[in-house]
Amino acid sequence: MNGLPRSANVHRKTRETDVEVELCLDGEGAYRVSTGVPFLDHMLESFAKHGLFDLTLTAKGDLQVDLHHTVEDVGIALGQALRRALGDAEGIRRYGTQVLPMAEAKVEVSVDVSNRPYLVYRVELANTRIGTFDASLTEDFLYALAHNAGLDLHVDLRYGKSPHHVVEAIFKGLARALREALERDPRMKGLPTVKGAL
Repeated sequence: MNGLPRSANVHRKTRETDVEVELCLDGEGAYRVSTGVPFLDHMLESFAKHGLFDLTLTAKGDLQVDLHHTVEDVGIALGQALRRALGDAEGIRRYGTQVLPMAEAKVEVSVDVSNRPYLVYRVELANTRIGTFDASLTEDFLYALAHNAGLDLHVDLRYGKSPHHVVEAIFKGLARALREALERDPRMKGLPTVKGAL
């Protein structure tokens, strides 16, 4: 385990989207984000700030068709960048949990950086519209992120009505849980598993 910053660049280009990501896990929360989806930009900025990740992310997608392709492909590219930046994962704490309040909403996010991806998403909202953004796309984003970063990710809405507050609590909770899980533990020697590999 060395003390060098863990960082990675990813460029993902398809016929539907063009996404570029620069991610440093050991940053200060600096960000430059432009996806063409203003609410997603706001969420990714909050993710970087609260995770203390330095994030530069640009995306161009077929937004005239739907937001789904862009939201999902941003999740894929960010997940790939996270996995690459993590490297061999030696010395990390591996697990992180955050219970995060946001106005009337409270969300619990737990993560295991296990390289065995899974998503449990228990969020039900009576109203899913946040301006032009459909809050149900959050699940698509998290599925793409978890499966490309190798995360076992669990998201539980304890309570909340405003879809804006709920989704923002999810992104901030994810950032805080990942910050804890990805932190280097000075007492941990090698990988945090008895299997010998993550």
